[in-house]
Amino acid sequence: MPNMSLTKNPMPAQEPDVRNKNFLEVATGYTEDMAVDEAQRCLNCKNRPCMTGCPVAVKIPEFLALVAERKFEEAYEKITETNALPAVCGRVCPQEKQCESKCVRGIKGEPVGIGRVERFVADYHLKNGKDKTPEIKKNGKRVAVVGSGPSGLTAAGDLVKLGYEVTIFEAFHTAGGVLMYGIPEFRLPKNIVQKEIDKLKSLGVKIETNTIIGKTLMVDELLDGEFDAVYIGTGAGLPSFLRIEGEALNGVYSANEFLTRINLMKGYKFPEYDTPVYCGKNVAVFGGGNVAMDAARCAKRLGAENVYIVYRRGKEELPARKEEVEHAEEEGIQFKLLENPTKFIGDENGWLKGVELLSMELGEPDASGRRKPVEIKGSEHVLDIDTAVIAIGQTPNPLIKKTTEGLDTNAKGCIIADEKGATSKAYVYAGGDAVTGAATVILAMGAGKTAAAAIHEKLTK
Repeated sequence: MPNMSLTKNPMPAQEPDVRNKNFLEVATGYTEDMAVDEAQRCLNCKNRPCMTGCPVAVKIPEFLALVAERKFEEAYEKITETNALPAVCGRVCPQEKQCESKCVRGIKGEPVGIGRVERFVADYHLKNGKDKTPEIKKNGKRVAVVGSGPSGLTAAGDLVKLGYEVTIFEAFHTAGGVLMYGIPEFRLPKNIVQKEIDKLKSLGVKIETNTIIGKTLMVDELLDGEFDAVYIGTGAGLPSFLRIEGEALNGVYSANEFLTRINLMKGYKFPEYDTPVYCGKNVAVFGGGNVAMDAARCAKRLGAENVYIVYRRGKEELPARKEEVEHAEEEGIQFKLLENPTKFIGDENGWLKGVELLSMELGEPDASGRRKPVEIKGSEHVLDIDTAVIAIGQTPNPLIKKTTEGLDTNAKGCIIADEKGATSKAYVYAGGDAVTGAATVILAMGAGKTAAAAIHEKLTK
């Protein structure tokens, strides 16, 4: 019998006043009984609307049915037929805007907690299961993947299973891309990411770190050498700035630098790891997306007394996941909404001591469909801060344009690719944030999956 409860099983979590002082994972995960109970809320709809919201086409009703029968390992195998990173997706995918938004249980109540059950299944496997190494018949062809973030990892996983020799080239010293340098430990433990990467390596994927395509090697060199095709999944790692007075003061970070120091370079474990991260008592994070929430919550955990999210629109317009906003509020992050910075203020030694803000009100919708913020003249006021983190978006690294001749990019530096990931350069494909600009992990994974299929089609004609 289906479980007809109108509400999801709540996700167990650390108490806010405890977790905002440590970097341990906030959500502690479903128990077996909770996962089974939640899976039993699925009605196993014949037309499977939830699957239409999944960029990697996970067979959601099928894996939920297996969980409902306590067949957890079989459920894992079902998920991984199409999703190479289930433990990651179960934690960071915006399911509320994707698969769960299509769930019919959401019409009269809350949708099935698909992401929470997916996370349970992946964690159960990592703890109790054994990976089955599939028999892979090599086809004698080689593909280079540039970038080891979610898009590159997905493309590599699909291609190696199709028989290709796959080598990933990563600029950093550690594979994982944004999963390693961007998302904090308390949302996505790095040992989880590493285990997913190790699974790909066990399938035969090779990873070359400390290799910058466009500097160490060029795409043309890869194609002229041993590779039959190249997939570019380099993400969007170039930070955007406010371009206001005082942005070069000491104490002003881009979110990229702040989070990379904390996450990839283990600054949160200083002095165990020799990466100090300056974080004052009063911190303002500018932006309203998930990156802004991550930076603010990190600052709180590093000991800041007051942490502010400064955003020029209202709460309803915040682009961050609802769950992340709620967690930030619970942890004591203060939201200064309808405020816009006009200049940073420094002391005589060049250190940040404040920011001038201008109050805003919402006017008519802009091109994005959101109501446009309009300045309220004469509303200038100063907020005392000693640390600022700018989290207003990222664009692809301009180095992409220099990786090869004949690779078309748009005005924002994004690679131009068709719906299959094919670029203007023969045998070069691209996807994820390098094509779309900053987006979500699961959309990047979907692009990697699509491009892998297109590469296979191209090389087997």
